[in-house]
Amino acid sequence: MYATNYHRASSVDEAVKLLSNADEGKYVSGGMTLIATMKQRLASPGDLVDLRHIPSLKGIRVDGRRVTIGAATTHAEVASSAAIRAVCPALCDLAGMIGDPHVRHMGTIGGSVANNDPAADYPSAMLALNATIITDRRQIAADDFFRGLFETALEGAELITSIAFDAPEKAGYAKFPNPASRYAMTGVFVAKGAGGVRVAVTGAGADGVFRQGDMEQALAVNWSPNAVAAIKVDASTLLSDLHATAEYRANLIKVMAKRALAAA
Repeated sequence: MYATNYHRASSVDEAVKLLSNADEGKYVSGGMTLIATMKQRLASPGDLVDLRHIPSLKGIRVDGRRVTIGAATTHAEVASSAAIRAVCPALCDLAGMIGDPHVRHMGTIGGSVANNDPAADYPSAMLALNATIITDRRQIAADDFFRGLFETALEGAELITSIAFDAPEKAGYAKFPNPASRYAMTGVFVAKGAGGVRVAVTGAGADGVFRQGDMEQALAVNWSPNAVAAIKVDASTLLSDLHATAEYRANLIKVMAKRALAAA
């Protein structure tokens, strides 16, 4: 490793101030991505601001159908939350599929959303659930938050403090995982609520997470796996790599959508 200044923040204000004063600083929570990239010399922040000891960033609150999750809440805590499972079991199922036990007990929902890895699970849930990303400065709709590969609407030292959404009437998630990393080679989250049907895809888009509009339209008419059977997914905007071709991922989107609907 190389020289890095470590800061342990005790409040959101302190964390933002510390990062604002750093030339090349990064927030670190679970560190599941950042520490690994630092070890590979793909990132070299001069300052690390640790968010793990800020009480206000942790916890889960469910008020009726409104769900609020602190940004530093771990995947394991989301997966095991009886309060969330009572209103949106699909999100618990998604969290339980992330990585391995070590990753789930260290990684956080805020870190995953802020990193916006194109194969991460949570971004698809945020889009499908029409979630609001709450920061120390503002509230950002999920549709406006995800901008592309590892790119979000976050600015400078802006810090995600929580995630909020209204639990849908029905929801389901299914993914085809990479057998080594457990990242989604293709994952589909479907949700039906007061605002209509939303379908979000992760792991397949060449530009990251996206909504599958034709499936949303079909499912609004007929909420059934059969409704997506006749849809032809355009492979021209999908990712092609050593794991799967774009055409294969196009087929996986349909397969995972059907499984997500069955789970819902």
